[in-house]
Amino acid sequence: MNYGRKTPSTYRSTPSVYSHITSRSQSNLHSQRSRSMKSVRIPWYQKPILHNNQYLDIQRGAFIMGLFAIFVAIFTIGTAIFDIYCLALAAPGSSHYGYYIISYEFVYVGNVHIRNALMVAALFSLIGGLVVLVTSIMLVHALRKEYETKIVPWLWSFAIFTLFRFLAFLFFAIVNDLIFAYNILITLIWSVIVVASIYGWLMVYSLYLELSDLTKLEDLAHLRMGTMQSLNASVAHSLAGSRPTTPHSTVSTVPVGDRHV
Repeated sequence: MNYGRKTPSTYRSTPSVYSHITSRSQSNLHSQRSRSMKSVRIPWYQKPILHNNQYLDIQRGAFIMGLFAIFVAIFTIGTAIFDIYCLALAAPGSSHYGYYIISYEFVYVGNVHIRNALMVAALFSLIGGLVVLVTSIMLVHALRKEYETKIVPWLWSFAIFTLFRFLAFLFFAIVNDLIFAYNILITLIWSVIVVASIYGWLMVYSLYLELSDLTKLEDLAHLRMGTMQSLNASVAHSLAGSRPTTPHSTVSTVPVGDRHV
């Protein structure tokens, strides 16, 4: 017998949910936590690839890349027009009279299908250069105003353009004779342009992801503020109309005509 001490009574009492934790419940909690972490896991392509450091500023680098893309577009348009002109002028069986500033010995005059492929590549390069020129101007404007939605056209167009120019550059370097200065110079220039374009595209894409994340956070904050304001307004309205008189004050909320003297 225990004198002077009361034993805790369990009559008509239910045990607390938090007082008994079994290994099974712990495993369920861990599984739910891991499942929730997997559900919010961000794919690798939605994570910024490049980050700011002491040697690199993503925002400034993206702006420089926009200017570089404009230069690449103008250079592509010029070289494409020149290639189309040279291939048309140096077609097999054609004869020309007069004086020419340059010699057309560097132009491919072999297989007809290869010449046609070079002509098609130059024509598509001309079209791609025009598209990249327009989207690059849009990119520079979007980077100044930080409009991430206007960056998307440049990301798609410049990625397709870079891939196409890489394949066309390889085809050009294989079928043309690299003993002429023009062919060697074009091959070296496009080697540098392709590498710089890939790195610059990664910078712009990383900045686009950062701006998109900031926009999502701002939208979430605005939504939360709007929800709290509407909730506070509804709570205040329900409290004001719940009782005719407040319990802690003598101010009555009953209309004047309903009061009895």
